[in-house]
Amino acid sequence: MFKGHPKGLIVAFFANMGERFGFYTMMACLVFYLQAKYNMTATVAGDIYSWFYFGIYAAALIGGLIADGTNNYKRTIFFGIITMLGGYVIMSIPGMGLPITITGLAVIAFGNGLFKGNLQAIVGQMYDDPKYEKLRDSAFSVFYMGINMGALIAPFAANGIRNWYLKTQGFEYNSDLQVYASRFNIGELPLINTSEMIHFAENSTDMMVNSGNSSLTGFVTNYLDSFATGYNYAFGIAAFSMIISFVIFSIFKSKLPDKKRPVVEAKSDKTSSNSINPVKVAVSLGLMAVTAVIFHFAFDNYKLGLAIGLFVAFVAWIFQNATKEERPRVNALMLVFLVVIFFWMSFHQNGLTLSMFARDYTANEIPAYSNMLFTLPSLLCIFAFIVGLVYLIGKKSTSKERLLGGLTSIAGIGVGYYLYTTFGTANKIEPEIFQSFNPIFIVFLTPVILALFTWLRNRKIEPSTPRKIGIGMILAALGFVVMIVGSMNLESPSALAGTPSPDRISVYWLINTYLVLTIAELFLSPMGISFVSKVSPSRFQGLMQGGWLLATAVGNKLLFVGSSLWGEIELWQLWAIFVICCIASAAFVFAIMKRLEKATL
Repeated sequence: MFKGHPKGLIVAFFANMGERFGFYTMMACLVFYLQAKYNMTATVAGDIYSWFYFGIYAAALIGGLIADGTNNYKRTIFFGIITMLGGYVIMSIPGMGLPITITGLAVIAFGNGLFKGNLQAIVGQMYDDPKYEKLRDSAFSVFYMGINMGALIAPFAANGIRNWYLKTQGFEYNSDLQVYASRFNIGELPLINTSEMIHFAENSTDMMVNSGNSSLTGFVTNYLDSFATGYNYAFGIAAFSMIISFVIFSIFKSKLPDKKRPVVEAKSDKTSSNSINPVKVAVSLGLMAVTAVIFHFAFDNYKLGLAIGLFVAFVAWIFQNATKEERPRVNALMLVFLVVIFFWMSFHQNGLTLSMFARDYTANEIPAYSNMLFTLPSLLCIFAFIVGLVYLIGKKSTSKERLLGGLTSIAGIGVGYYLYTTFGTANKIEPEIFQSFNPIFIVFLTPVILALFTWLRNRKIEPSTPRKIGIGMILAALGFVVMIVGSMNLESPSALAGTPSPDRISVYWLINTYLVLTIAELFLSPMGISFVSKVSPSRFQGLMQGGWLLATAVGNKLLFVGSSLWGEIELWQLWAIFVICCIASAAFVFAIMKRLEKATL
């Protein structure tokens, strides 16, 4: 996988795994944690969730400015790791009030901004060398695979820690009970559902719970406190993952390039790109303010206007600072940034409405064969079988590699079968585990997609990077079409008064959605990062990677569209909104394809 690549790619690969472990821990847990700890509705929790993920990616713009301004990418990354570690430590302390939690989330977001975009910029710098230029797209796919190996483990680790803590308090985990308890706590649980909650409660503890006295209220309080504290300890595991990233980066950072951006001679104010010109600053901030005012009067939401206005200000700043020679490339980048906003608005529903769908509408008990996909040991057995098979039948494998591959496959089958025999006929699963399917599919499918691109490249029919982005948008739309079909006969959340559906559908609807969305992501995200590193003017490398992440941030801020409509419209109508967004974005990409492809020449 790393053959032919510079050694620095390995360092970036493993340093990023720890950061992604923390990121996906939050994606799996944050909404459920906020609802359990602070009695939030889906709308309020979704709003905080969207602001957090906006902050993570918007802070990358600040990180890019710092790295470009100091001309020191590696030091900026180093301080980003330390800052994220501090944020996860704050989140791991039980019993903190909402302001402290918000502070912890803000610290994590800022640290991520210092880290993420600049590490991507360094990866891009390694492939500015003509020796490696042709491997740029594959390098970002490999890098992306590393991102998701950490993400694969995160939901299992978080759930394991939470469930362990619940057991120490005399409870068993039950996703329905968490929903009922949260609704009961805010006074929105219909009386008809109270007996159901008591049934779940008595199955989750040895206590007897009576509806006619204070024991029910006491049980709910104790259960939700234990539930939330379990997540606090899960955030502590995320802090530990950042320590691992810190150690790897500190020891091996010498393998990463120390490339300095070129100094552009300032012939006049118009070509001095990085000078702080008061007029340029005023224009950019003025446009940001105008955007906020428009959103205030049009939608009564100036905060959203400020979030989108930040992106508008970024675009204005770049256009004012770009030279005439740089503007065609800058134009192409801005158009791609606009498109990815709608991709991430749709894709990152996986931690919000798709997670709520997993909790409230998807089967929470599955047969043994399906449970093979929902435990980490059985997944590792499947992984061992597939990897071993690849080496066993690979045309370029040596005899020794074939032997090891065969033994690995046999071991995977043997241990996997043993695990299968230990499963019952009805196995409980947890909604957070669905977050592991995206990284699982990325780990498995990245080599397949790379092989496909290599096969097409050898026949001189490989799509250009912009075309891959357009194809990714179409695939994302298809992923939500799967959700439309699966949701057709389900009652809306409002019809169920926010409680879990009695009619649950197969887990494979959601799994197949994640499969299609993952393929879309592999076509779009690493290719988009590669496009940015390829097209960005050298002196804007860090800033443009920050711009890519700022566009992602705006998409993440728009995640609230899903949670705000969750209880307002039919489920199939909600998924249709994301289909329309993705199809419209794909049409836009193909309409400007010539301009985008010209920028890569």
